[in-house]
Amino acid sequence: MKNLIHKWNQVSLVKQILLGIVIGVVLAVTIPDAANWVTIFGTLFVGALKAVAPILVLFLVMHAISSHKSGQQTNMKSILILYGIGTFLAALVGVVASFIFPVTLTLTTGVEDVTPPSDIVEVLKTLLFNVVDNPVNAILNANYIGILTWAILLGLTLKNAAETTKNAIANFSDAISQLVKWVIKLAPLGILGLVFEAIATNGLSALKEYGQLIIILLGCMLFVALVINPLIVYIYVRKNPYPLVFRTLRESGITAFFTRSSAANIPVNMGLCEKLELDKDTYSVSIPLGATINMAGAAVTISVLTLAAVHTLDIEVDIATAIILSVLAAVSAAGASGVAGGSLLLIPLACSLFGIPNEIAMQVVGVGFIIGVIQDSCETALNSSSDVLFTATAEYAKDRKEGKEVIIHS
Repeated sequence: MKNLIHKWNQVSLVKQILLGIVIGVVLAVTIPDAANWVTIFGTLFVGALKAVAPILVLFLVMHAISSHKSGQQTNMKSILILYGIGTFLAALVGVVASFIFPVTLTLTTGVEDVTPPSDIVEVLKTLLFNVVDNPVNAILNANYIGILTWAILLGLTLKNAAETTKNAIANFSDAISQLVKWVIKLAPLGILGLVFEAIATNGLSALKEYGQLIIILLGCMLFVALVINPLIVYIYVRKNPYPLVFRTLRESGITAFFTRSSAANIPVNMGLCEKLELDKDTYSVSIPLGATINMAGAAVTISVLTLAAVHTLDIEVDIATAIILSVLAAVSAAGASGVAGGSLLLIPLACSLFGIPNEIAMQVVGVGFIIGVIQDSCETALNSSSDVLFTATAEYAKDRKEGKEVIIHS
């Protein structure tokens, strides 16, 4: 048994996860009823990630800020710029693709009892209220904006604390990081359960009617992941970006695809940043921040579904309005973490730009929920993998500027 476990541990995590995916698919297709018990693995895995992530973010950020020495540079400004550029360009890709390949919808109902935000001010107001949330409440509800705020403030106030206090925080940070590593080792089993549940429960038959819409959404997200993001990386680093792009998609995107939660993927991204030997003081802040504001996938979803509603209603759209939609989608996507329902419930806000009534817009949201099994998975994979990609890009760009050799880990 020890030899078997040793050999299993020698296999890379990505290969272990791929094996879990294959087994999950086979079980869901062949014996869905008899193997229904495997879904508990997926539930436990996601639950464990969500449980450890808030405490991980609190202590890592607090430790990074409190131990930061004056004059020591971080790349947060560059990372924030990259997050903004990536999200805006993703929204623009969604707009352009929707004009080249216009899609009309068979509208649906079923979400009339959900209240979306009325305007962008409401979205931003929700985010601001999350900033001043009670710290205990923020941790209990996984409010990462609130957790980040308290971690930064506590970190700043602890900069002048005794070394013993800083060492205690560092020890807690290391201990929680070790717990995360243990949880991530269970990823193959967790992914197996998630894949089985997704196929056995949802199937793909409900998605056929909206096939064209799904193709546009996935095409846009793939274009952003494989063309736009690599282009941004190349401009900053002047090196072949694809080894880094493929690694982030492989080691971050796959788990995010199945967990469908950027928050749950924070520990995975932290681990990947450590493997890439990035600056811990930077990524301990940029990764949880990216999970809340770096939303390229959400920007694509908002743009494409809004313009699908526009085409369905035969509304004429000029170039200026299309650009305004791109900006609105990018800003809305960055605030999606503050809205229950995420990107889908921000569609009525974008639809209001074209005078589309809320009753129609909510029917579009209903379509979004139907295709959510695919849309949300791909959206999260793009969002989460981009967090690591842009964090690494900022650090490599800094090294290049300082004349250091840039080595992109594949």
